[in-house]
Amino acid sequence: QVQLMESGGGLVQAGGSLRLSCKVSGSGFVPNAMAWYRQAPGKQRDLVAKITDGGTTNYADSVKGRFTISMDNVRNTVSLQMNSLKPEDTAVYYCYADIRAYNSMYWGQGTQVTISS
Repeated sequence: QVQLMESGGGLVQAGGSLRLSCKVSGSGFVPNAMAWYRQAPGKQRDLVAKITDGGTTNYADSVKGRFTISMDNVRNTVSLQMNSLKPEDTAVYYCYADIRAYNSMYWGQGTQVTISS
């Protein structure tokens, strides 16, 4: 079964950096698109960054210039390099994968990112 496993979350001071990784397992196909979403308590889940299998990326305005999403098709991973972190970046970050070959979308269980001031 396809599973997404996030790693790299944690606690970091404002201005610091974190690198999130998401490993896709159980899939015989490269995802058509992968993304990172985040959800703070009491808030909706919002798109942070997205990357397609063609390499096209999209970023939320709030993270442009600070976050970089990348995909490693060989290792079936997607990463999110987060720099210049702010307290407002605090949220649970969820990995997302769209695998059209399975007509399915997948979510990781989420990893907590907490930025202290």
